Amino acid sequence: MTRTILLTAGGTGGHLFPAEALASELVRRGWTVDLATDERADKYGSRFPARDVHIIASETLRSKSPVAILKTIFSLARGTLQALGVVRRVKPSVVVGFGGYPTFPPMLAARLARVPSILHEANAVMGRANRMLARGVDAVATSVPIPGLDPAIAAKATETGNPVRPMVIEAARTAYPPLEAQGPFQFLVFGGSQGARFFSDLMPEALALLPADKRARLRLVQQCRPEDLDRVKSRYEELGVSAELAAFFTDLPMRLASAHLILCRSGASSVSELAVIGRPSILVPLPHALDQDQSANARVLEAVGGAWPIEQKNLTPQALADRLGSLMDEPQTLAAAARAAAGQGKADAVARLADLVEQVAAQSKS
Repeated sequence: MTRTILLTAGGTGGHLFPAEALASELVRRGWTVDLATDERADKYGSRFPARDVHIIASETLRSKSPVAILKTIFSLARGTLQALGVVRRVKPSVVVGFGGYPTFPPMLAARLARVPSILHEANAVMGRANRMLARGVDAVATSVPIPGLDPAIAAKATETGNPVRPMVIEAARTAYPPLEAQGPFQFLVFGGSQGARFFSDLMPEALALLPADKRARLRLVQQCRPEDLDRVKSRYEELGVSAELAAFFTDLPMRLASAHLILCRSGASSVSELAVIGRPSILVPLPHALDQDQSANARVLEAVGGAWPIEQKNLTPQALADRLGSLMDEPQTLAAAARAAAGQGKADAVARLADLVEQVAAQSKS
């Protein structure tokens, strides 16, 4: 075996960001890292510290129709053959998967090639794809304790935390910004594509219901889908709201650190970064998810008083205006929530996971 680790992650920020953090740590320790992912990685993976990036075919099961099932099976089979070729060329000491259907072909290829493998579960509940993969791996790394795991999976589970990028660790050095009674209020709003559209529709109507003096205090930073930018910007100008809008923020961790309050989805990476940086949040779990993973993630911060989860169906413009307006007048409540969130942060998660990778690599050689 070479001193090479093959990481595999779906091409979204939620999967790629923890993989990127682990890659940086492994490279620092003298390992060579390759990445197997899907075609979506172009948006997020440009800074990924990999020697090579291998695009592998994959498909998410989108419905139970026979055509959809056959399409998924064919794509995953093709991806597995591609991934098997990558594994045989790269000869990794360990393959590490970060969950979701795009990791299925490389993880299955590792098993077929008898290469040790580790599965990382970022969420507070294990999803369907990961449950299938977990039975065949050498170790399972979790972000938080996951109740109700199959005993065979629980026996090889280690709680490492969810790795965050180096820029998140850097942002965590910033203290929670002081909030003066009538001073500027830094409010950050972001989400994935579905979250961005929902928030773009919700936020202007909610802010229209805020008293004018509170709107004047707002310093809003918001992620919007490109097609929504002009519409949302015009509405904020009508309302007199100071807003910076963009389709994507490359410096999101520093934006988090500068905020008094965040409104976002409760994906695993978002929740982990909120905890490591230590910022209060209104969390809106993605509805209709089969595994309800974002709801489980949100409850982790809610349980310690670090966040206020609200189901999307209950987050009306009036409900958001009421909650936001109230919190803007409660600096002590926000500061206490920031401390509570920080108490759940695992800034050393990447070191713990890298230790586990090296442990599995060493065992494979003995």
